[in-house]
Amino acid sequence: MKRPITILLLLLLMAGTAFAQTPEARKKQYNLESSGLAIQGFDPVAYFTMNKAIEGKKEFSANYNGVDYRFASKQNKDEFARNPARYEPQFGGWCAYAMGKKGEKVEIDPETFKVLDGKLYLFYNKYFNNTLKSWNQDEARLKTQADRNWVKFVP
Repeated sequence: MKRPITILLLLLLMAGTAFAQTPEARKKQYNLESSGLAIQGFDPVAYFTMNKAIEGKKEFSANYNGVDYRFASKQNKDEFARNPARYEPQFGGWCAYAMGKKGEKVEIDPETFKVLDGKLYLFYNKYFNNTLKSWNQDEARLKTQADRNWVKFVP
């Protein structure tokens, strides 16, 4: 009985490795400036620790799987290095509402965000269209749909 389970686990591990993206492939799906900078240079850790959008500084930069991040302090950079996946924005930094509503990659305003269940969600907010407000009206359904839609871009 143990042998079939061992073989199944081995196959699942191999399948997961086959679908893992290289940093370059991953980078193509993320919302990055032409320089490769994520969140338009805002500090991903500050959203969690200060509940604020704070611009990072060039001297406090780090790369995680091909994506460059900036931080407001060395302390935030070090915190990110301990657990980068925790601080990365959901849906590659694209607008969470647009990902949930239509499965589209839409630009964001890095100062329009929400931390929900330990995850960072970013939103479009221009021309009298703050998508965070729309997200809040139907959050559970939009989040579920956004999770499904994002898998189409990054398996």
